Amino acid sequence: MKLVDEKGKLFGKINLIDLLVLVVIVAALAFAAYRFLGGGSAALDQTTRIDYTVLASAVDDATYQEIQRQLELAGGQDQLMADGKLLDGYVTGVTAAPHVVYDVDANGNATRSEEDPANGGRWDLTFTVTANVVDPITTKIGTQEVRVGKSHILKTTHFELATTTILTCDWAE
Repeated sequence: MKLVDEKGKLFGKINLIDLLVLVVIVAALAFAAYRFLGGGSAALDQTTRIDYTVLASAVDDATYQEIQRQLELAGGQDQLMADGKLLDGYVTGVTAAPHVVYDVDANGNATRSEEDPANGGRWDLTFTVTANVVDPITTKIGTQEVRVGKSHILKTTHFELATTTILTCDWAE
């Protein structure tokens, strides 16, 4: 029996062109499965630590007091979360300063005054956050990219502030 007969069939049963197309399809599927099902580079499995600060302006005193209490109950680290899933990051501290208000008079002159949180005023809170990110280029935590000046939703297992701004970001070496 010949390997390829006069009709171009392998062992008289399989067309050689059809066999080559089938081999290419199987190879492509195997490669796709390897890439998308976790067989990628080991470098992609490493994480990069980032430390960043987030500013929440004009937070009322009761909310600030509760955030402090929750951080204390969590041992000084409240875990980040997004979409109901825990993330590899923690709020590790918060500092407060009285919220600053600028009043403009009829002549256009601005006068700076600090609010007194004890008398119904508000706080400007600066949160310290440490997190591990998989991709140091996009620096995503959950679905949010961390970039200085970017709006950010700060959500932990115990509190959430939807209107914050990232002030600083340091990438660990």
